[in-house]
Amino acid sequence: MKDKLRIHMDQLKAIFLDNHNWERFKKKHKKKIRPIVIREVEKFLHCGDLLNGFRVFKCEACPNVQRFPIRCKGKFCPTCAVGEAQKWAEVQANDMYHTMHRHVILTIDEGLRPIFAHHQYRETLLKGLMDEAAKVVTNCFRKQEAGAIVALHTFGSKLEFNPHVHLLVTMGGITKDGKWEEYNFLPFVKLRKVWQTVVLKLIRRTLSQRAKAKVQPLLQAAFKNNPDGFYIHAPNQSRTDVKATLSYIGRYMKRGPIALHRIKMYDGELVAFAYQDKRDGEWKIEELSVEDFIGRLIRHIPDDQFKMIRHYGIYSRRTKKVMKKVVEHFQKEIKRLLINAQKIIKGKKWREQIKETFDRDPLECSECGNYLEFRGIAVRKNGSLEVAYANDKEAHQYIRREIDKIESKAYKVKKKEATREAIKEYGFSWDALAKAIERKQHSIYLPEV
Repeated sequence: MKDKLRIHMDQLKAIFLDNHNWERFKKKHKKKIRPIVIREVEKFLHCGDLLNGFRVFKCEACPNVQRFPIRCKGKFCPTCAVGEAQKWAEVQANDMYHTMHRHVILTIDEGLRPIFAHHQYRETLLKGLMDEAAKVVTNCFRKQEAGAIVALHTFGSKLEFNPHVHLLVTMGGITKDGKWEEYNFLPFVKLRKVWQTVVLKLIRRTLSQRAKAKVQPLLQAAFKNNPDGFYIHAPNQSRTDVKATLSYIGRYMKRGPIALHRIKMYDGELVAFAYQDKRDGEWKIEELSVEDFIGRLIRHIPDDQFKMIRHYGIYSRRTKKVMKKVVEHFQKEIKRLLINAQKIIKGKKWREQIKETFDRDPLECSECGNYLEFRGIAVRKNGSLEVAYANDKEAHQYIRREIDKIESKAYKVKKKEATREAIKEYGFSWDALAKAIERKQHSIYLPEV
């Protein structure tokens, strides 16, 4: 094994670690930061550290041995987009009815966004937004019990707090006498007004009397500035491609607020990232101070145990088993009522993800090209590393030696130096772009850069 320590570093981690940016931000705003935010950011910053555990693989043909760190699988870590399974597994584990679906997006007035971001009411309001969205849309089906999968998104293209709701709705449902009936119409003109009304009522019944008095001007402005109701969007065609829509929502839920390739520059004080302006469709550059950039990012970390995807109507867990029995006869008639969503969007395994991202097989020996065989794993328990599994005595002894090496002071010193070097590499790679942006305005067209 090569002795030189290599630190996995991406743009986001470099920004948080450089100049102790995260530590300074945390110290300045600690009283305002939700505990879950600190936990998730800390997990992300230590993701890939061998001190958190590692798996050992040995080549079947030569002496080459590889250690692969155990990832954090956190909500904020872009490397662990695979950890999104924690959110998306709910959709994977549920079957989809083989019928027409419609993808509907419900938004709120821009002036109301700060109310939904308030730490005291955030969780209640965001859950209420999802519940009300499902109720508003499924209430259009007066004679049928329809189904909806609802996903909450909180970020816009410029990382602003922009809560909006995506629904995948069955265009049909179960009637009272147990039959399936299709329904191919959603009254969007009426829905916009109804949606506006329920959102304003949700805020009024959630906030305290004192808080309501403070936000009353915002509520009045939201009503006055949207005479047609809050904006609702859906594709023109009602035969929404269920597979494509599930894939879209899945990708959207799995990634963080910003894709790494959108971060274009960091110079120690400013961060520049690309965004698509919805008004004209052009790609532009937004500049923020490091503090503002971190602040915009972390507010999109969901509260602890908060479900960003929920199921309603015939997709509800409480009624799913009953509904499956109710439609059993109908299933036989059409031969295939249910689509297995787990097969539609099957999470890629670690090996497949590495192949797709880096165009190389991580289990192919870099020395001779043969197969790397799993030998054992070390995990962190009660503050120290332990051998959790080894497939023979030799592997156990090797892992034990590696643990002693990784927990030594020399390794920790070497890790700090490697981290500094990794951050420095990103600083150099962004220098040219930083100088170009310094000569531009704060918001410019990406092609100019």
